[in-house]
Amino acid sequence: MPTTRMKSGFLALLFGLLGATLMMHSLAVHPQEQPDKPAAKESKETPYGASSGASTRQSTGASSAKMSDRDEKTVKQIAESHLAEISAGKLAQEKTGSDEVKSFAKKMVDDHTKGLDDLKQLAQSKGITLPTEPSRQQMAQEQKLQALSGDKFDLQYLQQAGDRAHKETHRLLQRAASRAEDADLKNYASKAIGTVETHQQMAKETTRSVKSSAEGKSGAGKESSGGGSPGLKGGTSSGASEPPAGMPERGK
Repeated sequence: MPTTRMKSGFLALLFGLLGATLMMHSLAVHPQEQPDKPAAKESKETPYGASSGASTRQSTGASSAKMSDRDEKTVKQIAESHLAEISAGKLAQEKTGSDEVKSFAKKMVDDHTKGLDDLKQLAQSKGITLPTEPSRQQMAQEQKLQALSGDKFDLQYLQQAGDRAHKETHRLLQRAASRAEDADLKNYASKAIGTVETHQQMAKETTRSVKSSAEGKSGAGKESSGGGSPGLKGGTSSGASEPPAGMPERGK
């Protein structure tokens, strides 16, 4: 019996020592693991930010998708049209003496600058680098404008930048709105068509006004330089056909 009790006491002591050892080991290890938890948390925050960006890109849908070569070419052509209108409009504001032409040119600069800004955002989302100047043909046409002045400049500007260029832009936008593969480009073109049509109407009205004003100046110039009926010098046509007073008529 004493031997059994001694064995039991020994086992109890042994288990007690083992439990104390395990507890001390746990306390010793726990502080070392504690700093690792914030590090693990920190490592989760970085992927969360990245995944947040990825989800943002996914939420934009087609806006982050790469364009086809044909759509990219269309975007660049639209940008060149905007740049040409802006440049020609600034030139017209400097050279014209007509308030109506100046007002039209300012409208062109403002609207096409806004259109170009919107197009830049679209191009950036697609990874497209836009041109920074008009095409060579557009720049050559502007050089011809620079050589003109007065009514000739006004009418040529309205015909070139107001009518002809907007017709080309209108066709470009219509084609993009109906045939583009990229949904964002289609949406942009559809919205821009209305603005271009407004510009075309404004160009026609301003052209009529400038022509009327030019014809008025021309008519006034003819009247002031005529000085009376042709072939008369200091008298009327009826006075020239009648004999002087007191002179007998021929045949009498």
